[in-house]
Amino acid sequence: MNLGGPSTLEGVKDFLTRLFLDPDLIPIPFQSHLAPIIAKRRTPKIIEQYDKIGGGSPILSWTEKQGKAMEKLLDKINPKYAPHKSYIAFRYAPPLTEDALIQMKKDGVKRAVAFTQYPQYSCSTTGSSLNELWRKSEKLDSERSIKWSVIDRWPTHPGLIEAFAHHIKTAIKQYPSDVQNKVVLLFSAHSLPMTVVNRGDTYTSEVAATVHRVMERLEFSNPYRLVWQSQVGPQPWMGPQTNEAILGLGKKGHNNLLLVPIAFTSDHIETLFELDLEYAHEAKKAGITGLRRAESLNDDPIFIEAIANIVKDHLIIGKLLEVLWLEILLKLYMF
Repeated sequence: MNLGGPSTLEGVKDFLTRLFLDPDLIPIPFQSHLAPIIAKRRTPKIIEQYDKIGGGSPILSWTEKQGKAMEKLLDKINPKYAPHKSYIAFRYAPPLTEDALIQMKKDGVKRAVAFTQYPQYSCSTTGSSLNELWRKSEKLDSERSIKWSVIDRWPTHPGLIEAFAHHIKTAIKQYPSDVQNKVVLLFSAHSLPMTVVNRGDTYTSEVAATVHRVMERLEFSNPYRLVWQSQVGPQPWMGPQTNEAILGLGKKGHNNLLLVPIAFTSDHIETLFELDLEYAHEAKKAGITGLRRAESLNDDPIFIEAIANIVKDHLIIGKLLEVLWLEILLKLYMF
């Protein structure tokens, strides 16, 4: 499960319409009426952005590669439950949740794991996807033929941390040797409105936990900051904003900055346009010449091994709990 993105420029308007219609992500008054209007107004600008990164989002391609690689590895390390098959359920772009469910029903699936590809939980991302899965299941699988379990967060999984650390170390090596330990690491995550943060959403603390574990793995080799990107609208959002942090550090003489997308598991518009093009352009105008970005996880074998192990452990532990619960019921019945 993931947010998704339009694979073509023609899909941008529908993508934005679904996004602005989602009250879990963007709660706005008179949503059913205002969302299509807002989407229509923003479509030309967002089309320009997608055009600059190749004419569409690569998130579907990366997710397909991740899923296929995970299937292959799971069959090898978890043969008892083989064969494994992955389905993509994007929230705002095809293949949508209902597309996945329809195909799963056709394939005769009886056991499924809802596996969020947001490592850190938020009610506006994972929560929205799970709500949608529930709604569509009520409609498309009312007989409950598919037995579900959920992996809703994994912010400090050792494999995830290792993958991030590996990408950071690889990127730091691109700097001159005499400045490598002075490169400031800017861990950038998609921001949240403060209204969501203040009602207790765990996302910001889970992102911070990921950052801390990564820095532990790196033995705190470099100065670092946690920053937030993609603010939309006039209301207060979690900060500091990534672009403001870049410019602020530049003014203080920090020329060598490494952006690390810490809440994304694959490239999409937030990495390829916002970080690589928009913020890089602002930095260059300000005279900052040492801004780079660590590569996204995409189909890195370390990352694939991590998500495969997460699923394997989930299935094994789930089976053990089923057996334990059955034993308890039997004992109660005998008593």
